[in-house]
Amino acid sequence: MPLDFGSHSNKVCSANRAVSKIAPGSHVFVGTACATPRALIHALESVVNVSDDITVLSFITDGAVPHENGLPVSKCRHKCFFVGRDQQEAIRGGTAEYIPMSLAQLPILMKNGRFPIDVSLIQVSAPDRNGYVSLGVSVDIGLNATRVSKKVIAEVNPNMPFTFGDSVIHLDHIDHLVINDTPVYEYVHPPADDVARQVAAYIAGIIDDGSTLQIGLGRVPNAALPYLFDRKDLGIHSDVITEGLLDLIERGIITGRKKTLHREKVVTSYCLGTKRLYDYVHLNQMFEFRPIEYICDPSIIARNYRMVSVTQAFAVDLTGQICTDQLEGNFYGGVSTQPDFLRGAAKSPGGKPIVCLRSTSEDGKQSLIRPQLLLGEGVGISRADIHYVVTEYGMAYLFGKSIRERALSLIEIASPEFRPWLLEEAKRLHYLPASQAMKSQKAYAIEEERMVLLKNGKSVRLRPAKASDADAFLKLFHALSEEDVYTRFFQRLKTLTFNQAQQLCNVNFEHEAAFIAVEGDRENEKIIGSGCYFLDPSTNIAEVGYMVDPEWQGCGLGKALQNRMKEHAVCKGVRGFLSVVLNSNSKMISLAQKAGDNVESVRDAETWEITVYFD
Repeated sequence: MPLDFGSHSNKVCSANRAVSKIAPGSHVFVGTACATPRALIHALESVVNVSDDITVLSFITDGAVPHENGLPVSKCRHKCFFVGRDQQEAIRGGTAEYIPMSLAQLPILMKNGRFPIDVSLIQVSAPDRNGYVSLGVSVDIGLNATRVSKKVIAEVNPNMPFTFGDSVIHLDHIDHLVINDTPVYEYVHPPADDVARQVAAYIAGIIDDGSTLQIGLGRVPNAALPYLFDRKDLGIHSDVITEGLLDLIERGIITGRKKTLHREKVVTSYCLGTKRLYDYVHLNQMFEFRPIEYICDPSIIARNYRMVSVTQAFAVDLTGQICTDQLEGNFYGGVSTQPDFLRGAAKSPGGKPIVCLRSTSEDGKQSLIRPQLLLGEGVGISRADIHYVVTEYGMAYLFGKSIRERALSLIEIASPEFRPWLLEEAKRLHYLPASQAMKSQKAYAIEEERMVLLKNGKSVRLRPAKASDADAFLKLFHALSEEDVYTRFFQRLKTLTFNQAQQLCNVNFEHEAAFIAVEGDRENEKIIGSGCYFLDPSTNIAEVGYMVDPEWQGCGLGKALQNRMKEHAVCKGVRGFLSVVLNSNSKMISLAQKAGDNVESVRDAETWEITVYFD
């Protein structure tokens, strides 16, 4: 069907003619990602000369920088706010420049002339009957660029979806129309490897029903989507959406019904995907495409309750500083919207700001959890804004934590072969005391976590203890009564040293294990009980011990901890448990005897020695 431009038909021209109107010295904005106006870019390169001094300004593009034999050959100068595949070689070769800044600030700088825009080159949909065209799959900074630029040249593609929200421009505001009936460029994320899938599984494990998600660019965040098939009523408020969301929408998992802002709407600024995604967003009122400064405004983001932001990083140091725009010594990625989403999620009631990364470089030769960021690795996200950090070895929650606590938590989620080095470097930098050890050299075993319902009707989480739990163990100790302390340690202790607390949680999970019971969210956990065992290799019997917060005694928590430790011990081939209990501690005697059917008890003047065999 021929396109109907009505009274604006006189604006239709060839690409070469349209771009020939661009004056030397102009600053030219080009549209984003899958909506990069390739025909106009090609025409611009064919008509301009290097001496024309044309500056091209862009966010993410594909095809904006022509290449020959893998090398950039553009006649224009390029400035970009995100270094993707299109810009990498040009940046390295010095023919393009990277501008590190939050995209939320860019529209203001466009309006006040700090980033002048003389011409906007955009790709749009076919016009509707009222003369409006849609920016389709990429509103982001393009809408603002058209509002401040002196000239707008639109590549009109009838295959570009017509999207709703704040995404339309009237033909009155376009100077030249160039018809280009070609498929909209498609993008598919590279398949996730085992590392990305493991990181994704950890991330998915802390996303609750009813959460509103921002899933940033990168293989790892997008790999989390298939792990959410058992969730309910998720929502989307994200700078970018990708193909993976469609499976969740079609399964009725993404509904937006629990959103507290733009209920039942998928709110975004641009999308990357294939024709399947483009067909889905076309004339679909479930989707609202809005300018980037609205989407990533922290005050707007925070109005979404249970807002979860998932962003990918390239490196983190032991204090929590994050590099997001340099990989293996070269600029890659960008600051983009990451700090804004993390801050917005942090202010959201029940929000979770998450940064994820591989623990090592892809060749495994260097740790991406570093003692200090390398020279040139800029801080894209400050240590003050970090909450969750996730690798394939587990999760660290850093917000409000000291440098010592941060360093220990991050070493725990580093690749095991680098942990001894990181531990020694942390001591050298005085982040950790010289006495600090780390016994476990495995990934945090999230599969070992269990939710249990107690007699008081409350559910608590039982999880493996970590070396970084020592401070929380001290709080549990100080919650105990004098009698509880005596029955647990057989001494009238007033306090535990830090090293003693470490002995109760810093275990190797081979011939010793420790499990804790926690209440509250992961970012605000309180230890309410603990159980640990230490194996005697000569007998293959493990001695056990427990602590339970007085407020949680009598509700079955001790039994739950005992059952969990028994489950773990049986899997390790442990023969049985030994409990040494004061004669006066009738509750613990009863608990120890219920660990199995084959029980041997020896009593003396002060204690019972209760051995329970599992086989």
